[in-house]
Amino acid sequence: MPRHLVALMLLAFSLLDQGAHAQAALIPQPDRIEAGHGSFVLNRNACIVAPAGRRTQEIAAFLRDGIREQSGIALRIAATSKRPCIELRIDPSVQGEEAYRVSITPQRIEIAAADERGLFWGVQTLRQLLPSDHRATLSIPAMRIDDAPRYAWRGVMLDAARHFIPVPLVKQQIDLLSRYKLNVLHWHLTDDQGWRIEIRKYPKLTSVGAWRTEADGSRSGGFYTQQQIRDVVEYARLRNVMVVPEIEMPGHASAAVAAYPWLSCPKTAIPVPRTWGVFTDIYCAGGEKTFTFLHDVLNEVAELFPAPYIHIGGDEVPKQQWAESPSSQKRMHDEKLADVDELQSWFVQRIQHDLEARGKTLVGWDEILEGGADRNAVVEMWRGDAEAAKALANGNRLIVAGPFYLDTSIDELTTQDIYRINPFASPAFAGHADQVLGAEAPLWSEYVTPRNLEAMLYPRVIALAERLWNPEAHDYADFQRRLRAQYPWLDAQHTAYGPEDRDLVDYKLDYNPTQHRWRLRAARGFDDIELHYTTDGSEPNAQSPTFGDVLDRYTAATLKVTPYRHGVPYLTSRMFPMVDNLALGKPVTYLTAPDAHYAGTATQLVDGVLGSNDDYNDGLWVGWRGADLAATIDLQPAKPIHSIQVRFLQQSGSWALLPKLVTFAVSDDGKSWRTLQSTPIDVQPMDLRVMVRTVRFNAATPVTARYLRVTAQNYGLLPVGHEGAGKPAFLFTDEILVQ
Repeated sequence: MPRHLVALMLLAFSLLDQGAHAQAALIPQPDRIEAGHGSFVLNRNACIVAPAGRRTQEIAAFLRDGIREQSGIALRIAATSKRPCIELRIDPSVQGEEAYRVSITPQRIEIAAADERGLFWGVQTLRQLLPSDHRATLSIPAMRIDDAPRYAWRGVMLDAARHFIPVPLVKQQIDLLSRYKLNVLHWHLTDDQGWRIEIRKYPKLTSVGAWRTEADGSRSGGFYTQQQIRDVVEYARLRNVMVVPEIEMPGHASAAVAAYPWLSCPKTAIPVPRTWGVFTDIYCAGGEKTFTFLHDVLNEVAELFPAPYIHIGGDEVPKQQWAESPSSQKRMHDEKLADVDELQSWFVQRIQHDLEARGKTLVGWDEILEGGADRNAVVEMWRGDAEAAKALANGNRLIVAGPFYLDTSIDELTTQDIYRINPFASPAFAGHADQVLGAEAPLWSEYVTPRNLEAMLYPRVIALAERLWNPEAHDYADFQRRLRAQYPWLDAQHTAYGPEDRDLVDYKLDYNPTQHRWRLRAARGFDDIELHYTTDGSEPNAQSPTFGDVLDRYTAATLKVTPYRHGVPYLTSRMFPMVDNLALGKPVTYLTAPDAHYAGTATQLVDGVLGSNDDYNDGLWVGWRGADLAATIDLQPAKPIHSIQVRFLQQSGSWALLPKLVTFAVSDDGKSWRTLQSTPIDVQPMDLRVMVRTVRFNAATPVTARYLRVTAQNYGLLPVGHEGAGKPAFLFTDEILVQ
């Protein structure tokens, strides 16, 4: 056979293999794929034919630009053509909301849909069928695809309030949502820790409310100008994604109150919080100025977002300020409301009527059901099927979010977990199919920054996309094969996706008293993650030294570690302060064992490692539930003691409170004890700020002893008014330091 014919045959087989591979890798899996005969050859001689309407021309331009970006082939857009072409067509015979049909023959490619939304999804399917490498000629195997989504609301929530997300990163997520046919970006724009949207009538919302002072004195924050908002909304519209803003009320309002203290009932000046949790500063339901403010804010928000929905939050509203406020109590009396739950319902319904006057539908988290919710509101369920049942029985339309919280660690909520979850399996959904809009995956950002945002989203969001588009797809092995075929494209887009079933890095630090050695073990989610570190607490960079799975330290240091992948920092730095002291590695016994979930190692309180200042669940804090801390350390032998230091953490929203009393005592024989100091603490269980309290003893002259006992009295049962009222509080401490 002549050499040139062999080359042509090899090229043909190569092109066919590319097309078949792309067909097998489509996500979401279409309803129906029927293989044809032959293939369509795409090269610069082909063109795109599209109707003359504005939206169809936008879709044609999107396809043209996508083909040029992926392959380098430049096509022109025409009204008609006798040459091989890709034809976009509106066809009323295509049945179903957002449905489309793709027909590929050797002569042409036809994408048909009953409306422009379906037409765009057909284009996205064709783009996935294209090989991602640059070639002058591409071969796309003949086939027919008939496809439509099962659920209308297929979304992701991005929390830009806790940690600001720059506009380019928001746009990159819109590109990815659109590729996998997710059609809603729920944009969480206000919360206690930051107000992120420019409101021209109230400039302090961004000059004050958008910025906070961190524990180290640095300032962090940011906001979106109205022009940036319009730009993002338009960017999303072109990609078939609806942007739904969330403006939190009546709770999660601290940033707004920091800007305008008169919005709260106490009218007291507060800073923008730098810690996480639920805060008591909420909008005052008794003040008309509050509703004038919210009306004005919603005026500007409604103008910026053409979506028919505005999300108002409505979750986690501590109502003690209303209970103590004369104006709110008068409001309850005037409106004949029985309690503060009914006052919240009245508040939500007043805002709902305000939105309806603008043609907008209110969306709120399932707490808007408390006190009774108007059936026209859309309820977003996060607390479980019982709340879904209430909403459905009330006649509300429903969005399910609870099973898909992506701030959950990857190890605890894997890609396969999300793929296998049926969020509508509960009997509560039976007979209510017309009320179920769909689902979305929230990514709360207390511990998510621009560094690890994409690793927390992908590939789990891609599994969600298939789950909501085609819930009849059940073969995870097949999905995983198709998913892994997506990774080269994601790499080309510089998407910093995470592992499928494990965290990016799991750290474990322990101390070996025999070797006087700290050992940090790091289980990496990807083998090519590089762990850069410093030992002076400074931020590691790409030039800092690296280690693999184990790092040993024989002297105390403030170790800081940053994971890098592909030369880019992939995760927020993790700090491990190591402190040499007299109790380091010494035997410790407890009168009552710690709670099994927060017990750590046997020597956790004497390993010389301090916990973080805002996360009791970091593996370095030891916790007791409903019990006291009583720890005895054998200093082996007796030593002169100059100071003793113990830290305690309060995170009341998680039921962790400071102790009521902390006592230090010493003994020479472990039997007879003498008290050095007892320190009472005025615990405020309704203070929802995260805080760390250090209790210290400083000896006027050194105290010599062999044994040290530290006791801390647990707060006991959580008080009335607390969400955990009547339940035992947790007590957390991280280290006992003796100098």
